[in-house]
Amino acid sequence: MNEIYSNYLPLILNLIIWEVIWKLIGLWKSARNNHKAFFIFCALTNTLGIVPVIYILIQKKQQKNG
Repeated sequence: MNEIYSNYLPLILNLIIWEVIWKLIGLWKSARNNHKAFFIFCALTNTLGIVPVIYILIQKKQQKNG
């Protein structure tokens, strides 16, 4: 059983680091843009960074167009 945990530990740690980095970037950008709904949603959910990355890409497109 310990062998299974030791095999997956690096993957789990990398996913945690990935999530934290993207979550912090998404939270920081949403706070700066005064998007409270996204900030709350992102702060309360764990999505492996998918939601913050989507938010950041959408914001980039809107800034280029606007």
